[in-house]
Amino acid sequence: MSKDHQAPGLLDPSILFPAIRDAFVKLDPRKLLRNPVIFVTEIVAVVVTILFIRDLAGNPGEASFSGQIAAWLWFTVLFATFAEAVAEGRGRAQADSLKKTKSELVARRLAANGKTETIAASSLKVGDIVLVAAGELIPGDGEVIEGVASVNESAITGESAPVIRESGGDRSAVTGGTQVLSDEIKIKITVQPGSSFVDRMIALIEGAQRQKTPNEIALSILLSGLTLIFLFVCVAIWGLAGYSGTVLSVTVLAALLVTLIPTTIGGLLSAIGIAGMDRLVRFNVIATSGRAVEAAGDVDTLLLDKTGTITFGNRMASDFLAAPGVTPTELAEAALIASLSDETPEGRSVVALATGEFGVPMPKAEFDAVIGFTAETRLSGVDIGSRRLRKGAVDAVLKFAGITEQDAPAEFRRAVDQVARTGGTPLGVADGDRLLGVIHLKDVVKPGIKERFAALRAMGIRTVMVTGDNPVTAAAIASEAGVDDFLAQATPEDKLAYIRREQQGGRLIAMCGDGTNDAPALAQADVGVAMQTGTQAAREAANMVDLDSSPTKLIEIVEIGKQLLMTRGSLTTFSIANDVAKYFAIIPALFVATYPALEALNVMGLASPQSAILSAVIFNALIIVALIPLALKGVAYRPSGAASLLRRNLLVYGLGGLVLPFAGIKVIDLAVSALHLV
Repeated sequence: MSKDHQAPGLLDPSILFPAIRDAFVKLDPRKLLRNPVIFVTEIVAVVVTILFIRDLAGNPGEASFSGQIAAWLWFTVLFATFAEAVAEGRGRAQADSLKKTKSELVARRLAANGKTETIAASSLKVGDIVLVAAGELIPGDGEVIEGVASVNESAITGESAPVIRESGGDRSAVTGGTQVLSDEIKIKITVQPGSSFVDRMIALIEGAQRQKTPNEIALSILLSGLTLIFLFVCVAIWGLAGYSGTVLSVTVLAALLVTLIPTTIGGLLSAIGIAGMDRLVRFNVIATSGRAVEAAGDVDTLLLDKTGTITFGNRMASDFLAAPGVTPTELAEAALIASLSDETPEGRSVVALATGEFGVPMPKAEFDAVIGFTAETRLSGVDIGSRRLRKGAVDAVLKFAGITEQDAPAEFRRAVDQVARTGGTPLGVADGDRLLGVIHLKDVVKPGIKERFAALRAMGIRTVMVTGDNPVTAAAIASEAGVDDFLAQATPEDKLAYIRREQQGGRLIAMCGDGTNDAPALAQADVGVAMQTGTQAAREAANMVDLDSSPTKLIEIVEIGKQLLMTRGSLTTFSIANDVAKYFAIIPALFVATYPALEALNVMGLASPQSAILSAVIFNALIIVALIPLALKGVAYRPSGAASLLRRNLLVYGLGGLVLPFAGIKVIDLAVSALHLV
């Protein structure tokens, strides 16, 4: 998958033909019971079909009319089930692409005696330890417990850039089926084969676990109520006709009922919900339920974990602050050489800064001694002849140089204080007893994130950064990232309490995170978005997983949620507005013989009562097919106020729902008359 990739089209044979087959399968009344409007339509179609068979035997003159009505009623039901089948088919197409990432993998399991044994990946159990070297596929979901490696996750995320996976921290989770590109890592299997992340994504995308959302349930109840009301209306009309001496056949009453009940939105309701989840998949976001997608449309506040979400996972070297008498290039060269034996992400970032921004070439000389970084010494460096280069924590460097903090040069102390005040981490660099300067390590904010937060603010969403850092560091990062507020020194309990307070105030909360410490907050939030690069615990707790690990993906998620709500509301408005035109088509047709004055209501000038009824039934069926692309694509979302959205909805879909049926029924009437169908 790639970000915002093109979904299969409606006429794609891989979608179209299976959907046609599934549309007939979905005619099973037990399946249609979930959709009362279309279920009633199917019952009516069965009744009219029986009447058609009766007419064939006893009243051939009426058989043509009842047969055509029966056929179009069945088409109405089929078009509704076809819409749902197409939406599900697009989801299955996404799932098929994921299934291709799965194959019969083998694993090198570490036995108790320290030796490795090669077994099928499907035989692995939770807790098994496996070794994966460069070029090999990771056999199952797990956590890196030893080593660091570059991993190609393009099969899952669609992104070509490899990611770093290492033991400890929030970048330890690995996914089965992805490939190790460098080094060797030791992985502890945390998920039973068959229940892996990819397996769960496939099941979710295929819609196996999709449930109706509260709004969808409420709308279903409304549509069921309208159906019941129009059933009573048709019974009342039948009684009125009998009282006035007008004879109405059951076929005509059945046609009247189906054209008046909200079949348009009833037929498209399931497709709209499924398509909302499908649109998320096209943005590389997996949602576990339609409820989460819908809630995203009403989010008020977004909480974001700092490390790995707003910033990159580790602090990185951003500047060299040289001591008096030392040039920045000299400091960069010394820092580079002293960091070659430091395999931590911070050490690698010093090398990258020196060779990149400062243009220092990699040294070619042989070293007399190499001092690797350890947590105990907090130093790394080399000895070259008379030079003893060291880099590390400021107090460790001062101790190595034999200098007390008070005796350190004032410029050096000011540089250390300057870095600390901005929330960074200062590292010292020394050559023997000579202090060369300070390296500024900082949390690097992901590029473009400030503009994305501004876009969220324009949508009315408040952003809050949560971090375990001290208030000084938190304030500096919050200012640079452009969030509205921050919560410093936050424990998992603090995050959870904050979300609960906001929710008690009636606000819907979204949480983005990637660490195990974020899991409680992700589970509590109305919309919990876990980063794919995060830990297994975070991905399990969330109701969405962002395969691109972009914290501002919530912009797309919110837009899709709002689009889902708008599409449902717009098509409901359109469906109900349709009824007005059908009144003008059918009511005069029913009673014009008894009440000639009703001819004035025949504003469309329909050819005959039978033509009017048949044309309305045909339009009622075809409009479902015509609106399937809109239901799948969704109504375009533009940030604006509720009043503006309501006016636009009424103008476009309310007025459109009034005007289009008048034109559509008239055109169909002309075709029916020209073909002498009645």
